[in-house]
Amino acid sequence: MAGTDEEAVAAADDALYVLTAVLLTPAKFPSVLGDDYPEACAALGLPPLADGYGLVLGQDGDGARWTVVIDDVSLVAVAIASWDCGMEYDLSPDDRTVVAALPGWPLAVAVAAPGVPAPHDPGPEIAEGPPLCPPDTTRWGPAQRRLGADEIALQWALWREQIDDTEFAVPEQRPGGAEGAEPGDTSAGQGSGTAAPDAADGAKGHHGVRRVLAEARAYVDSPPPLGRVRSSFASGDARTLRADGPGWSLVARTDDIAFVLLDEEPGEVLPVGRGPELPGLLEALDKMAVRPL
Repeated sequence: MAGTDEEAVAAADDALYVLTAVLLTPAKFPSVLGDDYPEACAALGLPPLADGYGLVLGQDGDGARWTVVIDDVSLVAVAIASWDCGMEYDLSPDDRTVVAALPGWPLAVAVAAPGVPAPHDPGPEIAEGPPLCPPDTTRWGPAQRRLGADEIALQWALWREQIDDTEFAVPEQRPGGAEGAEPGDTSAGQGSGTAAPDAADGAKGHHGVRRVLAEARAYVDSPPPLGRVRSSFASGDARTLRADGPGWSLVARTDDIAFVLLDEEPGEVLPVGRGPELPGLLEALDKMAVRPL
C-alpha cells in the first residue's frame, strides 16, 4: 500500500495542516470514487473494513498533499458535523488511530493551508508510490454521473419542482389497437441536467431506465456489494434512497418519484414516475439498504 511505511506516516503527521475530512464507510463514502464501498476503498488501496475509515486531507509543513487514514470514524464524524454547523473543531487524530498516510488527495480540495507552499504532491523519496489524485470529472462518465446523482439527492426539492407528473404517462399501442400506458409501467420522462423535460419520451433512454429498474430489483434478491444501496434521512417519514450499478445511478424518495442517470446518456436526468411498480421497489430497496449509524 503506497505511503504506509513509517517514513511516510512520520512525514504526514509532522505539522499536518488539516483542510477537510470525509467519511469512508459503507453508508457514507465519496461516491465519486466508486459505485460501492469496496470499490471506493480499492481506489485508495484500503481493505473494506466493516466500520470504515475517516479520511483527513491536509498539507505538511512543505505544502505537500497528504491523506491520513484513521480508524476513529466517530472523531471524523463529529468534526464534519461541527464544521457543517459553522463551529470550530480541532481535528487532531491520535497516532494510534492512524492506519495509513497516503500521498496526494483522492478528492478535489479548493482551499490551501496559509503560510506554507502551494499544494503539491510529495516527492517520491517520501511517497514511495504514485500520489492519489481526484477522478476526472471534466468529461461525462461514471465519476461525473455519480456526482450528478449526489447533487440531485442534495437538492431534491429543486429538481422535483421542475417535474410535471402528467408527463410520465407514455402512450403505447396495446394489442387490439387501444393506446394507453402499459399495465404496471413505471414510465420515464426525459429531462436534461439543467432543466425540466419538455415532454414525456418513452423512446430515448427508456430502454436504459428499464434496465436500471430490473437491475435494482435484482439487488433485492441478490444483495450487491456493500454500499451499492444506501438510505438516508429525508423530510417526514420518507427516506432518500441512492442506488448505483454498472453505468447507472438512481436517486429516489421512498414517498415520491426517482431520477436515473446513465453513462450512455451524457448529461441527461431521467425522471421515473411512481406508477404501480416503483413504490414497492423503493420499499424493498430501503429495507436492505445500508443506513448511517
